[in-house]
Amino acid sequence: MIELTVDAAGLARSRFAVSPLHEVAATLLPWGLRPVPDADPWVARARRVLRRARLPLLSELALDKGGYVPDFLSPHPSGPSPTVEEELERVRCTPPGRVLSELEALRVGRPRTGLAGSELPPGVQRAVALGGTHVARQLADEMRRYWELAFAPHWEAAKATLDAEVDRCAAVQARHGAARLLNSLHPGIRWAEGVLRVESRFQIALPVPLVIVVPSLVAPGPGVALDPTRDGGRPPMLIYPVRNEARAHPMAPAAPSAEMAQLLGPTRAGLLAALAQPASTAQLAARHFLSAATVSYHLGVLHRAGLVARARSGRSVLYRRTSEGSRLAGNQ
Repeated sequence: MIELTVDAAGLARSRFAVSPLHEVAATLLPWGLRPVPDADPWVARARRVLRRARLPLLSELALDKGGYVPDFLSPHPSGPSPTVEEELERVRCTPPGRVLSELEALRVGRPRTGLAGSELPPGVQRAVALGGTHVARQLADEMRRYWELAFAPHWEAAKATLDAEVDRCAAVQARHGAARLLNSLHPGIRWAEGVLRVESRFQIALPVPLVIVVPSLVAPGPGVALDPTRDGGRPPMLIYPVRNEARAHPMAPAAPSAEMAQLLGPTRAGLLAALAQPASTAQLAARHFLSAATVSYHLGVLHRAGLVARARSGRSVLYRRTSEGSRLAGNQ
């Protein structure tokens, strides 16, 4: 069990973030080899891409079973929604001392918390001999290539899902408070009397100044990323999985009724039926096997008719049914 003690001031400073490199680094954990059954298909394919892409350091740091992936590969988000370019630059500019300290934590482990050490792989040892700056730059280059091959084609839709989850959490906090929000994230996360408890095989209890909360499409369960070097004062990241029906069945759009199809036309009726959950143009295009331009056109017609509303969420625009749209689709 991980227990994080957060006072009222720390709770007020705590925040959510959507991090592209966190999702990349998460596939280097055993989760990447054995994703949960309802994971997005690109999650299951990522490690196969890694094996084929000839990325020597990333391949050696990827885990088949328990262990530690250096934290500098998934830098703490500097804002609510950093771009992948911003995060890659932070990896590239990681202080060499931190790079070497985290690789040393990989080698020796943290016995008091239950983290076992492991010998550095040969390629990593050779890179370390050239210095922490060399390691950071090579890993940044390899992560960029991994991102381009395995993540970039899917990120717009993935980010829209994560942004929608952050918006959901904001609504819960606004209506019910931080305690209800934290207890709504996952059954393995509980908040009570100033202590955030996260189910884990590790045994850790410590006070923290704040918590950065990161929703994930890769993580199968909750986790906490703690600074293994204990020298930078970095707050922990609380990671939890995002699960919903829209993600579990991304290629099975809802079928509209015959009456609604006659009224609106089959394409617009199908899109309106699919918007039981907020979605972006890219998500709807993938589910319905349509071009983004076609989806955008039909959503524009539905929007002008007052059947759907749209709102910006980060860098995406999410569409949802209005009350009129829901009444029309009420038998879906």
